[in-house]
Amino acid sequence: MKKAFLLLTPGLASAGAGEIQLTIEIPRLEVAEYHRPYVAAWLEKPDKSHAANLAVWYDTEMKNAEGEKWLKDIRQWWRKSGRSMKMPVDGVSSPTRPAGEHTITIPEKVATLPALAEGEYELVVEAAREVGGREMVRVPFKWDGKTAVDASGAGKAELGKIAIKIETKSSN
Repeated sequence: MKKAFLLLTPGLASAGAGEIQLTIEIPRLEVAEYHRPYVAAWLEKPDKSHAANLAVWYDTEMKNAEGEKWLKDIRQWWRKSGRSMKMPVDGVSSPTRPAGEHTITIPEKVATLPALAEGEYELVVEAAREVGGREMVRVPFKWDGKTAVDASGAGKAELGKIAIKIETKSSN
């Protein structure tokens, strides 16, 4: 069985965030040899520096942690933070995902992302597929700690709809 791990880092909850919902759509591709993509989702600051990891989906059941060898194919995430992380990380979410729309809900009690300063951010989702392509989608949003976030974007090939919703504690 393949497993995926949800990566969380401390503090958004203390910055006024309630529940966080991340939606990632993996489109159905009509190809001769299909493999589920490895996917990483993270937040970036306006200067494109890494702010927080949200999720990484990869095969953890391969012998000798062989699945980790292919994480570097999620190139942008790998360069930003992946190579400095020890895998697997706490918070199992599910196997690498098949085609379809997948929602990760991080409850307020578990929502422990870094305390983000007010400002502009981007949700970045990157997918890479063996014998396939790679794609990265950026979804900009503004965080002020008081106003709920509801932002979305879409990919063209390896990724479909991408969305982030962050409830504030006052909107619960």
